Amino acid sequence: MTSMSRRGAVREYVGGALWVLPTIAVVVSLVAGAVLAQFEVEADSGFGRLLFQGDAGAARELLIVVSATMITVTGLVFSLTVVSLQISSTQFSPRLLRSFLRDRGTQVVLSVFVSTFAYATAGLYTVGRLDGGQPYVPRIAISGSLLLALGSVAAFVWYLHHLAHSIQIDDVMRRIEKTTLHVVDRSMGDRPSDEEPPPDPPTDATAVMAPTSGYVQAAFPDAVTAPAAASRAVVHYCRAVGDHVVAGSPIAQVWADDGAIDEASAARLALTGIRIGFERTFEQDHAFGVRQLVDIALRAMSPAINDPYTAVQSIQHITVVLCAALPHHPGTRLWHDDAGTARVVLPMPNLAELLDLACGQLRRVAAHEPHVVAALLNMLDEIRRRTSSSHDHADIEREVDLLHADAQRAILQPADLASLLEGPGRSS
Repeated sequence: MTSMSRRGAVREYVGGALWVLPTIAVVVSLVAGAVLAQFEVEADSGFGRLLFQGDAGAARELLIVVSATMITVTGLVFSLTVVSLQISSTQFSPRLLRSFLRDRGTQVVLSVFVSTFAYATAGLYTVGRLDGGQPYVPRIAISGSLLLALGSVAAFVWYLHHLAHSIQIDDVMRRIEKTTLHVVDRSMGDRPSDEEPPPDPPTDATAVMAPTSGYVQAAFPDAVTAPAAASRAVVHYCRAVGDHVVAGSPIAQVWADDGAIDEASAARLALTGIRIGFERTFEQDHAFGVRQLVDIALRAMSPAINDPYTAVQSIQHITVVLCAALPHHPGTRLWHDDAGTARVVLPMPNLAELLDLACGQLRRVAAHEPHVVAALLNMLDEIRRRTSSSHDHADIEREVDLLHADAQRAILQPADLASLLEGPGRSS
């Protein structure tokens, strides 16, 4: 695993870990409390009049109230977070749980509460210690606990507002669309479509097997190109980002310009440029966003929910994502050395695969609902108008034919069917 791959894995883990930011906040609050407790201010000074004015007993009571309240509120916030996770899993898609855990607002609010609790609890250790025969009251530190308590109240009110909006279906789909568009720009970039066909592996190519089972989370072809060129080798990956692999199954074919390459060198080259994990992530997997939006549409069309309008909304968000991916020429990519020789071949979902992902399951589940079929046809028509490739048009026409065939079989009302067959979706 390259340093780039390690950094990406750490970044993904830290971003989705609910404990990291609160832990940092607790450490910072303890350090801040220890530092502030060392400062003394004259009670009759201008600044001193703004600080806590009670004695040691009042200070301890205040800290006890703050710490007890914060641990209660933290439990309430955690319970509300679990409820939101349950709603997202049952109503939208189980693959949305990671997105909710990565929600920065929830992490910040939890950090505010646990840091306030830690600050107030640790303050009990310093309040009341004898300093020259007098009980010591760190007025600045005690005033800090008051400010943190007031800030926690504001954070709690904001969290209720944030939670109410975060589980709204429109907001959920908007976040998925925004994240997926970011992944499209980051992972596909401005790299043009490769006109040259990828080289076919020779019969004596060395197969590299997956070291573990899981999903291909990220690929780093740039990190493989230079070593492959130095070894005069070609690395042809046969799994795309987002694909599931089983330990011991081939993930790449490697060969040298002058023939075969030993297994150790082939494995070192191929495994340098790929990372396998137990779950799909948004790091480079733009198809994962389409998958989540399709999940929402499928769940909306289930007999228990039966909400065609939500399915239509989901298709509209999918349309935005696919139209954004189209200028990047989805499909297999080649990476060349300085001499122009292809050194790395990395498969990526092409337009036909993305269209099948967007339309396939929905077409089979919702072919009886004219509004959903019309939304899919509108999506295909929008994509067709944005490409001049005859190959892309053929892929789109195939999906249109399948939609029309399933609609003719499932829709019983002739008027509904006629409006679909005469509407968008046909180039003729």
